[in-house]
Amino acid sequence: MTTPEPTRRQIRRWRHYLADEIAERTIYGDIAQTRTGEEREILEALSMAEGRHADHWRNLLGEHVGTPRISLGTRVLGFLARRFGSVFVLAMAQRAEARSPYSGEADATPTMAADERIHEEVVRGLAAKGRTRLSGTFRAAVFGANDGLISNLSLVVGVAAGGVSTQTILLSGVAGLLGGALSMGAGEYVSVSSQRELLEASKPQRPDGVLADLDMNANELALVYRSRGMDAEAADSRAQEVLRGVHRGQDIRPTAAEQTRDDVIGTGLRAAVSSFLFFSLGAIIPVLPFLLGVPRPWAMWTAIGMVGVGLLLTGAMVGLLSGSSPLRRGLRQLGIGFGAATVTYLLGLLFGA
Repeated sequence: MTTPEPTRRQIRRWRHYLADEIAERTIYGDIAQTRTGEEREILEALSMAEGRHADHWRNLLGEHVGTPRISLGTRVLGFLARRFGSVFVLAMAQRAEARSPYSGEADATPTMAADERIHEEVVRGLAAKGRTRLSGTFRAAVFGANDGLISNLSLVVGVAAGGVSTQTILLSGVAGLLGGALSMGAGEYVSVSSQRELLEASKPQRPDGVLADLDMNANELALVYRSRGMDAEAADSRAQEVLRGVHRGQDIRPTAAEQTRDDVIGTGLRAAVSSFLFFSLGAIIPVLPFLLGVPRPWAMWTAIGMVGVGLLLTGAMVGLLSGSSPLRRGLRQLGIGFGAATVTYLLGLLFGA
């Protein structure tokens, strides 16, 4: 029985799938070159799986395979993977896996559709490690920049709406920048330091000096594990394992469940410096047109436009890192920022000089 000739629409669709699979195989391979150990093995396995998917479409296309056209966005993603292998690339790869059309594609096998769903979770797990390392300082940086953009734009447009001079607008903007940056830096330091102190106070400690003297039959150590959330059976098993190891002179390391993860919040000083610098970077943008001597009507619109671009970028960055839509997150940031600025502008008109 001869295989029917594929239609033009099928050929175009299959070529698109083939190009995507080749690109994903290359991206995972490129990221793998920047990693070591288990992460590298996982990424190489993902690359091989995407290669199998590419073979499926290549076989279907046969003589119609042509030259796969890889999109510009995918090329940029591959460049970033080769140069940096960052968590942002993994987050974008996670989003790409989540958008896989194979579950509704009659020409894809059920195995391929299942693979893509599993790949999303694998990449999510790999990206989670990078997100954890980034989240403390990154949170301070992004929110610092965002607060600087919104608060100082609101201040500048509110003061300008009151009819004051350009010098007063400039002075207000610089004062808002310095006051806000210092306040953000101090607030982040106190917040993160306090959170680390609370985590440190709650971090499980191992009473190694007395373990050898505990009665293995009474097994008081099991109460420690039960107080940390283990059920009675698991606590007894873990306590017996630790005590047997102590009596044999072995060093029993804590399990992952026994360790408190505090690397997610970073350090107080790093968060404070990051927040100060990025708030200043965001807050200087609404003031720049006035600093550069742009005529007043144009200075206001220039500031609004520059802040709009900044809000879109910060929102898109958060969207990329979280694996959600960068455009939706960017537009959300833009709406919040311009909404706050509109309120202060109207108040400035109402109570203006």
